Amino acid sequence: MFNTTSLREQVYNYLCHEIKKGNLRPGSFIHLDVLSKKLQISKTPLKEAILKLECEGFVEILPRRGIVVKKLTNQEIKDLYEIIGSLESSVILSVFDQITNDDIQQMKAYNQELLAALDEEEFDKYYQLNLDFHECFLKLSPNMTLRRYISPAKQRLYDFTKRQYVKEWELISLEEHSKFIRCIENGDREDAARVIKEEHWGWTIHEAHAVLYYELDRPVDEPANG
Repeated sequence: MFNTTSLREQVYNYLCHEIKKGNLRPGSFIHLDVLSKKLQISKTPLKEAILKLECEGFVEILPRRGIVVKKLTNQEIKDLYEIIGSLESSVILSVFDQITNDDIQQMKAYNQELLAALDEEEFDKYYQLNLDFHECFLKLSPNMTLRRYISPAKQRLYDFTKRQYVKEWELISLEEHSKFIRCIENGDREDAARVIKEEHWGWTIHEAHAVLYYELDRPVDEPANG
């Protein structure tokens, strides 16, 4: 099923795809014997891919029980928002002077394409375009370690079975994109970084919509009954 080039990465991508499509659902167990036979590969690349998924928070290895697909929790999503917001805002502060008019025009074009994708309910296209929008400034950073942290954090947020979409929330996100672009056009480095960190990735602002989108049980700071 796979060729021998970067076999671990191919298995990793396959498992991510299975999680995203809901074939491996949160709470379900991954059985290495079954997967090894299904994919016609040894357990070694499977174990390597599982370790990478564990590091990124997609799965949990339970002693004497096995490998389980993790459910996104309220606290984990809140933490990811804070991490991504902090990292992206730091990139903005460091690369602001490198952002060109071409970059600005590309971000504007992506925002228009994002709106069209929402109207047409092409949600997979929407999420890829959203990543492309942010890549317009992330690509300017020479800090590859930082970028490697951002990518799996976003993947953790996006790669799961989506049961419902909150269009109102996505429209708010696009308006934040527009506000961010205006800050760049006005030469306001600090405000551009603030919009990304405190508004676009601000958990307090987005928590109510996130509860609907991720089908969470309750807000992060709300105590459990009993």
